[in-house]
Amino acid sequence: MAVLCVILVGSGSSGGPDSGRPVEPVRDVVANRVMTWNLCNPCKESNVHRAAEIASFAPQVLGVQEACVRDVEAIREHLENIHGLVYHVEYGMVLEKRSRCGGTPWNPGAFGQAVLSAAPMTDRVSKEYPEGGSEDRGYMAVTTEIGGQEIRVFNTHLAQRRQESFRAAQAAVLATELARHERAVVLGDFNAVPDAPELSRLWALAVDTDPRCHPTRTAAGTCGVTTDWQSKFDYVFLRGIAPGEHRVHPSRYSDHHQLYADLDLA
Repeated sequence: MAVLCVILVGSGSSGGPDSGRPVEPVRDVVANRVMTWNLCNPCKESNVHRAAEIASFAPQVLGVQEACVRDVEAIREHLENIHGLVYHVEYGMVLEKRSRCGGTPWNPGAFGQAVLSAAPMTDRVSKEYPEGGSEDRGYMAVTTEIGGQEIRVFNTHLAQRRQESFRAAQAAVLATELARHERAVVLGDFNAVPDAPELSRLWALAVDTDPRCHPTRTAAGTCGVTTDWQSKFDYVFLRGIAPGEHRVHPSRYSDHHQLYADLDLA
């Protein structure tokens, strides 16, 4: 496992750093597991509950969308202090929006994407798409360790439903960048079903983590839904990496399900 994570109890409590006892690891992340989750915003959900949901799967790498910086920081704190899971974080924020993330009129909170990784991240790129549709959107990318190997990881959130032309332009930008890498993972909420024409350039470069899921939605190509409205909008795309086990987990704390995948990096 890439990281040994511990709960440090406040000073004066038994078992704390000054108690003389060795600090034991609580648990490890799953070294080859990646996960994507649209947090739902504004939804006023508890970050304690969000952290507990994430901890139940303990991914090595997590991409979140519709995220406020303050929420991500609270989730990281709960993951460490309650669940013993320590994550690094990089941000790909595209908006400063008080209505979503609070703050003051002159200093609103930042809103967009974030990647949490149990290993350090390098070479962060954060790009806003030239045209976002009804709301600015973008992608971010980092290089980090998955299953003991360095992998390029992308995280994105495409334009809202019924904005196909914007999504097509955004997916083209993302595909151009993805094509530069022989091995990569793409996480995100694409707001498009698998056979949507705007995703065709991504399908030409990568596969879904579920081998049964592909653009031709027939009996031979069945894709599990990832949203409360029974659509598959969330993806773990793999380029140059074989899929392993995957799972879609409906959550009471978001209108999007959690989607995680264990990658075959042999």
